[in-house]
Amino acid sequence: MLTVGQRRTHTCAGLHRRAFLQVGASSVLGLSLADLLRARAAGGGEGAKAKAVILLWLWGGPSQLDTFDPKPNAALDYRGPFDTIPTRITGLRFGELFPQLAGHTDKLAVIRSLHTQSNDHGIAGTIGLTGSPAGGTGLDGKPLQGSARPALGSVVAKATRGTAQGIHPFFVIGGKLHQGKKAIIGEGGGPLGAAWDPFRLEYDPATGTKVPALQLPNELTPERMADRQKLLGALANADRRTSELGAAGALTEYRGRALAMLTSKTAAAGFDLSKETDATKDAYGRTRFGQSCLLARRLVGAGVPFVQVNWSDHVEAEEDSGDGGWDHHYRNFQIMQDRHAPWLDQSMSALLTDLADRRMLDSTLVLAVGEFGRSPKINDKAGRDHHPDCYAALAAGGGVKGGRFVGTSDKVAAKPADTPLTPADLNATVQHAIGLTSEQITGLGLTPVGRVIEELF
Repeated sequence: MLTVGQRRTHTCAGLHRRAFLQVGASSVLGLSLADLLRARAAGGGEGAKAKAVILLWLWGGPSQLDTFDPKPNAALDYRGPFDTIPTRITGLRFGELFPQLAGHTDKLAVIRSLHTQSNDHGIAGTIGLTGSPAGGTGLDGKPLQGSARPALGSVVAKATRGTAQGIHPFFVIGGKLHQGKKAIIGEGGGPLGAAWDPFRLEYDPATGTKVPALQLPNELTPERMADRQKLLGALANADRRTSELGAAGALTEYRGRALAMLTSKTAAAGFDLSKETDATKDAYGRTRFGQSCLLARRLVGAGVPFVQVNWSDHVEAEEDSGDGGWDHHYRNFQIMQDRHAPWLDQSMSALLTDLADRRMLDSTLVLAVGEFGRSPKINDKAGRDHHPDCYAALAAGGGVKGGRFVGTSDKVAAKPADTPLTPADLNATVQHAIGLTSEQITGLGLTPVGRVIEELF
């Protein structure tokens, strides 16, 4: 099911499925990977290892000790109640709640020595998404000095697809990131302009895929289309309406592009998970995150160079008026065991398997990371608090060599013991993998930050 604004349309079954799908039958979103290659050839980027990036943004900050950097020899009030399991990397163990990912470590590089500059979700989120704290705003509402940099996805989008037509090059699957009721700075184009903000999709297990950027008038609701001819006529009217509104200044470039995608021949079908088999959906997990990962694979397959999947909108768990984030000050181990660990383990494993089976993993960089880690010592509420000094990430595909780890932490995962790395380094590494040079970054009016993590390649 596809939801446009507040309206739902059955594109997989029902009266008008055939009419809706007959609008077109070319590639899913109108452009292919060949367009990306041509754009990259025109702009440089020799030696690119990846054609696309999928960022799994684990908002709220997962615990490094309970996931991918456990410390089985630490005291109980540090290591927690979970056992550890071996992986396919000699000398590396995962928390016991991640058996599927442990079996995929031949594809994975595990980074265990990340650190960042703030323990505030808002500022750390800005750093993680942009590589810089500039302009970030924490809970106190006071912005840091400097202008916010563009999101990593916006940089990749403009540098690799600046001249492409017909498809937006940066998608976010999930709502806007918040801490409390404060939106996070750094999710969009920033100094590159609003045209490079992400095109946002949202997936709800109850209602399907939503396109919140669009609020279409009643006459464009596909349920009201009696047949293909009327549908085509309505879409033609929509094209004219877009032009008229744009000329009148009532429609921004961004929203105009969004509407153009919807009224293109196959864009709506590209967002429609009904085209996937039940077995594939089951493999990813029938959760918001699982089906969002499946959407990400569809978009990358259609030629989108950067897709970000937000685990949640808010950092807090459902019990704390959030929507399932990783900010587990309370009941960390219960929530990890019941929801977060099995969901992440299943969904990311399915994504890696699916990409590999389709021979897409070598050209798709998959990165899973949050904005910081959790405190090594367990608090008195069976939770872990914010910890910016050490955390972990997973990387696969796109030229990354699997079966290795980069960096180690100290005996309780409180600080890096060697190879300290930052979000700026991750950003520089993603840009390098997709073929962006420092000259290209400078040409966008940005100062390159961070160092490429060569140990990954």
